[in-house]
Amino acid sequence: MNDFDISGKTMVITGATSGIGRGLVDHFIDRGVVVAAVGGHESTVEQLRDELEASGRSARTYVADLRDVTHIAPLFDRIAADLGQIDILVNNAGMGRPIPAIDVTVEDWDSMMDLNLRAAFFCAQAAARHMLPRGYGRIINMSSQISVVANQDEVVYCASKGGLNQVTRTLALEWGGAGVVVTGVAPTFTYTAGTAERLDTPSFRDAVLAKIPRGRFATIGDIGAAVQYLASDVGDMANGSTLMVDGGWTIV
Repeated sequence: MNDFDISGKTMVITGATSGIGRGLVDHFIDRGVVVAAVGGHESTVEQLRDELEASGRSARTYVADLRDVTHIAPLFDRIAADLGQIDILVNNAGMGRPIPAIDVTVEDWDSMMDLNLRAAFFCAQAAARHMLPRGYGRIINMSSQISVVANQDEVVYCASKGGLNQVTRTLALEWGGAGVVVTGVAPTFTYTAGTAERLDTPSFRDAVLAKIPRGRFATIGDIGAAVQYLASDVGDMANGSTLMVDGGWTIV
């Protein structure tokens, strides 16, 4: 028996059309997971469907602007009806860009907080309303290494991800005893199609790698393995923890 096996489970991945979320869609489809992929725009969701079809894969796809919380509960009700149940939520949708603290506007603050923190909580709540009556579920919040250390020009993003870690802990306290395990994953810079150009720039690459004792960027495989551990039966006692997948950045 493979205790890490989650094939046949249903998994909702938000922010599924780009970056880490897009990579996780492929990662878990290839491992026999039934994936519901949520994106914010019809055009990118359609592109995802086309890419999966061209590669002989499939996932249920959904369009929803998670910054509008009125969309969230109906979305999860629809997914649960389509898939029969929701076993796992990977709360991945998020945004961030460097802004010096002195230049942050109310709009900058609200846009990041609305997606990175508020939407993440209400997605977790909506998923839990389907999980708690069954006494089973896994909610995995995608955090960041800079949820626990500071980073230049990232005050809003740092605050949103630090807040998400506290959401993870509190929901784990409230729901863990009822069978819904809540955890987080906090990656370092991760190599994806969207980050490749920046991470391949020698000056940026060298500056970042100098902070990672492991000496390399994270990959989708690294993130997928962490998510799979936390989603599996083996990860049951990780309830409330946020797993650093940062090559040692935050230990220095």
